[in-house]
Amino acid sequence: MRRGVDHIGVTVCFVVHDGAGNVLLQKRSQQCRDEKGHWDIGGGALEFGETIQDAVRREVYEELLVDVLALEFLFSFEALRDNNGIPTHWIAMSHAVKVDPAKVKIGEPRKIDKIGWFTTKNLPKPLHSQMKKSLDRAKAEGIIK
Repeated sequence: MRRGVDHIGVTVCFVVHDGAGNVLLQKRSQQCRDEKGHWDIGGGALEFGETIQDAVRREVYEELLVDVLALEFLFSFEALRDNNGIPTHWIAMSHAVKVDPAKVKIGEPRKIDKIGWFTTKNLPKPLHSQMKKSLDRAKAEGIIK
């Protein structure tokens, strides 16, 4: 059974910030399942028996090799998408995560080609189709610039 395909998947996603208004984005590698080469926020599937906060902390550490200093729930949304001709359905729970920018490193080089710090005024392109929702909410909350 495939999450998001054979049943509704549950994912956590996170806007990583430095506490000074900047956001960290990841460029998806050619080995990602979709939207290869697009810039994205972080995220991953909630595992059975795992709390939502633990999933966020685990995913942040796996992707960026850094501990979460502050964690704030932003909102949840449905992601109904097409993944290479296969319809997918996910429930996403978006968070803001503060980290120490000096400690951030790529933890999953097979999935992440580059990382970079940005403001919403200088975002790289192309952007992942689902990330703007979370960036807009983090900006509205005053978490990023």
